[in-house]
Amino acid sequence: MTERLYYNDSFLYDFRASVLDTRELKRDGNQSTWAVKLDRTAFYPTSGGQPFDTGRLTTESKSGVPLEVAVDDVFEDEEEGEVWHRVAKVLPPGAKVRGLIDAERRRDHMQQHTGQHLLSAAFVQLLNAKTVSFHLGEEISTIDIDLPTASRDDLVRVERLSNEVIAQDRAIAVRYATREEAAQMGVRKLPEREGEIRLIDIKDFDLNACGGTHAQSTGQIGGLLIRRTEKVKQGLRIEFVCGLRATKVARRDFEILSEASALYPCAPGDLPANIGKQREEARVVQKREGKLLEELAELKAAQLIHETANKPAPRVIVQVFEDRDANFAKLLAQKLTKSTAGMIALLASAQTPPALVFARSSDLTPDMGSLLRELVTAAGGRGGGGKDFAQGGVPDKEKLRSVLEDATRRVA
Repeated sequence: MTERLYYNDSFLYDFRASVLDTRELKRDGNQSTWAVKLDRTAFYPTSGGQPFDTGRLTTESKSGVPLEVAVDDVFEDEEEGEVWHRVAKVLPPGAKVRGLIDAERRRDHMQQHTGQHLLSAAFVQLLNAKTVSFHLGEEISTIDIDLPTASRDDLVRVERLSNEVIAQDRAIAVRYATREEAAQMGVRKLPEREGEIRLIDIKDFDLNACGGTHAQSTGQIGGLLIRRTEKVKQGLRIEFVCGLRATKVARRDFEILSEASALYPCAPGDLPANIGKQREEARVVQKREGKLLEELAELKAAQLIHETANKPAPRVIVQVFEDRDANFAKLLAQKLTKSTAGMIALLASAQTPPALVFARSSDLTPDMGSLLRELVTAAGGRGGGGKDFAQGGVPDKEKLRSVLEDATRRVA
């Protein structure tokens, strides 16, 4: 049975051990990946929402030369309950090894995981919201709480309480108890298993069952920042960062904010007002452009109807617009066919992405939707619509004219 050193000292980065067993995991040509089981380990395997440790194992080869192998994954055998270390070189059973854990990665995981305990406890105390699940990622961490929504003020209160406990530098102790004892002690969330339970005790604030790595006091968390929220199936997902990761994220946010404020230019604090003003101005301009585009389409339709007045029905109007987008083509097609009998509009926009619009007057019978779908599909595109109006596109604008020519022959 592997002795798990991280159970008792989360800050143990250097340890001695012996190889109990080695097994091949994967072979790719002459290259193999191996799993090594030690009699004792401080490497943490993926478990409870926390990722594995990385680092290296060193030992002496038969020739006396030091041999070093990277540990790039640590996992637990679910059936045996043993911890295995994935390495690229075989280490024979009985070999004496020195384990060296990536201290920066371990410290980051401890800060995020201990911060999660604080955050979950704060949500219970202030909003009576229980944590349903926890995930510690490479960039961000999340908890899902059984709450449909939370106001900005609620999140500020939870974040403030968490950081107050961090500033108080409260002691964090590891305790062990049976399930019955833990229930009597007021553990925040009991695991669904029997036997001895490992408890993380944040002095006078939180007591919870957990097998992960944690700080020795709340001050070592460094700080906690709630980033954003998202509604999920089981409630509300809270994204947060702690410690040095929070500092890194805050620096990145500040740089982005500084770059954005330099574009206006204005002070960072004035960005919301300036962005709101710009969006309102854009809406006014968009509305004005829409009105002008509709007037232009109406004038163009009147011109085309006049030019084809002496042609027999159906009057087929075919146009490719190099400088107009799909919106103009749709407006023009509607203007041409809505109030004039015997009209068919086969229009295209050569802008990116290339678009096609087929329309007909209500007194005619060709099925525009079926026709367009057939032709654009043959040209590698997609589209469809009803019998009187359809739209779609093709990947290459050079195919627009051939599609229009085929459509003209079919409806003329």
